[in-house]
Amino acid sequence: MPDSPLQHVDEEFRRILKLLNGPAHTPVHQLTPAAARAQAEYLFQGPSVQAVGRQDDLVAQTNAGDIPCRLYHPQPGERLPLLVYYHGGGWVLGNLDSAHGLTASLAARSGCAVLSVDYRLAPENPFPAAVEDAMAALEWATDSAESLSIDKTRIAVGGDSAGGNLAAVVSILARDAGGPAVQYQLLIYPATDAACNTRSMDRFAEGLVLEKKDMFWFWSHYCDDRSVRENDVRASPLRVADAGGLPPAYCLLAELDPLIDEGQAYADRLEAAGVAVTCRRVPGAIHAFLGFWQVSSLADRELTLAAKAVAAALG
Repeated sequence: MPDSPLQHVDEEFRRILKLLNGPAHTPVHQLTPAAARAQAEYLFQGPSVQAVGRQDDLVAQTNAGDIPCRLYHPQPGERLPLLVYYHGGGWVLGNLDSAHGLTASLAARSGCAVLSVDYRLAPENPFPAAVEDAMAALEWATDSAESLSIDKTRIAVGGDSAGGNLAAVVSILARDAGGPAVQYQLLIYPATDAACNTRSMDRFAEGLVLEKKDMFWFWSHYCDDRSVRENDVRASPLRVADAGGLPPAYCLLAELDPLIDEGQAYADRLEAAGVAVTCRRVPGAIHAFLGFWQVSSLADRELTLAAKAVAAALG
């Protein structure tokens, strides 16, 4: 009989899993979206962050509507490279505050400006609303480079989980539209394939933060037409017909994550098309591990490496 994946979880994360698997936590797929948001807010409330030079809450006025954003600028007055960042949460959960610890830390550790995007959430705003907001925010940031004190020739996109999905999708859309010119993509355990039929999806189906049933719950709220979500590249970027010409990528994957196989498949797809890819498979790590950087030396190390990769890519 094969051993349990739990035996291979990093020791620091075993303690976290005991809390997340305890009676105070209900699996997402058993909740309504409102209840899931309340639970997530309680679990991940108010992390302290590294100091960053300046932080401003802004509204991107776009053709997709007004999109709340938060700009982190480590060196006010200096024109810096920019990382446009999309938070995780299965397109249903998350906001600027839930992403605050990661986005502020990425800015502080990379020395780049970071624009965190509060895209519309499902099921109130189903697919492709999040994609439209993600793309519109990127275009707005490029057009507003002067007022934001950023260098529009050095822009990256990034995100974790559902946000990694949006970063990959936006990179494809920007390439196909002839701009904005994205120089790099930071894909942190991204969702890339709505089919959810990989070996890792079954191997790590329960007990490791993100469960297989959770993924079907997220996908059904985001895009309830299975044929659409499995075939439209705006939902499943792994379905892109041609991966050539996409920006270089840093793919950060967790060894014990249901999404690792589809993340690896996307990294392989990019590499096969001639795209420069750095792919890190982190032993002992679980989905969403980077958000625990304050209590995990493993996550803290990987956050620094990811930030340095963005800084190096944007010069």
